[in-house]
Amino acid sequence: MTTLVTGSRGKVGSALVTLLHRQGLPVRAGSASPGDLTFPADVETVRCALDDPSTFPAALDSVASVFLYAEPAHSDTFVAQAHAAGVEHIVLLSSSAVMSPDAADDPIAASHLQVEQALAAGPVEATVLRPGAFAGNALQWAGALRSTGTVDLPYPQSHGDPIHEDDVARVAAAVLTGQAPRGGTHHLTGPQSITFAEQIGTLARAAGRTASVDIRTVTREEWLGSVSAFLPGEFARALLDYWASTDGSPAVLTRTVEELTGRPARTFAEWAEEHADAFRAEQTA
Repeated sequence: MTTLVTGSRGKVGSALVTLLHRQGLPVRAGSASPGDLTFPADVETVRCALDDPSTFPAALDSVASVFLYAEPAHSDTFVAQAHAAGVEHIVLLSSSAVMSPDAADDPIAASHLQVEQALAAGPVEATVLRPGAFAGNALQWAGALRSTGTVDLPYPQSHGDPIHEDDVARVAAAVLTGQAPRGGTHHLTGPQSITFAEQIGTLARAAGRTASVDIRTVTREEWLGSVSAFLPGEFARALLDYWASTDGSPAVLTRTVEELTGRPARTFAEWAEEHADAFRAEQTA
């Protein structure tokens, strides 16, 4: 009863492969670049590029369940081929962004919504996981905290519900192994609503910074300019709109992680302690 984990180079996918392997369960790690994977030698790896349907048949051969990233390009084809291969259950990594009333018009939410709809219309039983922001998104501030100690933010008081990627993997593992009921849709959050400014303060403390950390409030236009080289404009503007909507507004939290795994979700402070080295100030000669 092999489980195919797509996106196995990602934080959630790699954590899930490790969890299933440690339980002695057959798992196949799928990736567009399987040669870059670093799992133990007895973990089977396969090329599975969700934007390339020609990779689907080999990846799905003799697979009973799938952990699926929300790549919409060929989601209908993937679901159809999964069914033909005998897959009985798909766990989708979606996003809480699809819960927005204008999700279909939001470039971030729309891609996840399209895959959810493909699964809903298909013949394979599906469980949908909708996490909010990953705690690992904080790594975007690592360079600034290491070098200047100044972080530019358009909405420092925007609230989020950062969830530890390992907690998402734990939920997926519980559903895939029958420790939690399969089917349905689950909204996953971290255990606290915390602003960007509070996250940065938490990171600074975890990294043992003695020098002050400054947060500089910048305009939307300034922030757009700073990310234009690596983030498409439509996605950047969608993020800005979301942050504006949560500015000073605490996030709605759930206890779904604990309900499905039996263990509370980890705090952002715990994630920060685990990744403190990424945020330590650079030493000068």
